[in-house]
Amino acid sequence: MNGPAAAGPELRDIHLPPAPSWWPPAPGWWLLAALLLVVAVLLARWSWRRLREHRWRARVRAELERIAATHAAQPDPQRLAAEVSQLLRRAARLIDPAAGALRDDAWLAFLDRQLPPAQAAAEPFRTGAGRCLLDAPYRRAGDPAAHTLDARALLELVRAWFAHALPRGRDHA
Repeated sequence: MNGPAAAGPELRDIHLPPAPSWWPPAPGWWLLAALLLVVAVLLARWSWRRLREHRWRARVRAELERIAATHAAQPDPQRLAAEVSQLLRRAARLIDPAAGALRDDAWLAFLDRQLPPAQAAAEPFRTGAGRCLLDAPYRRAGDPAAHTLDARALLELVRAWFAHALPRGRDHA
């Protein structure tokens, strides 16, 4: 019985399963891709808003500098006060939509509140150079009181107001 070995079943070698395919990805990869997409969209939106805000601020500063240059070339206190007042009102509506309706001392107090605390304590709009915004735009050209406006002080005050008061992180169209 020890004779030739009996022929057994023909055996095949071990076959490994095929390597996993990279497609479709596992659910965890889908979640990671969705999370990255959401982060990318939020980052793009934030960047777009920052860019728009930067451009808006640059336009406001350029408008103020245009007003200052026009006044330097052709001094007209009435025109200067009117244009600065209009620019301040447009910018103030971004801080508080009701600011456009404020009048007289309430308007000047609103402007003072937007300044840094140390500067606001002196109330430069209510008692200083900004006080001229109440009546200078409405004076007649020949009125001697129209020339009492301190243009340099007013422009510096408005520049300081823009530097501190303009809202950050909001859409400006």
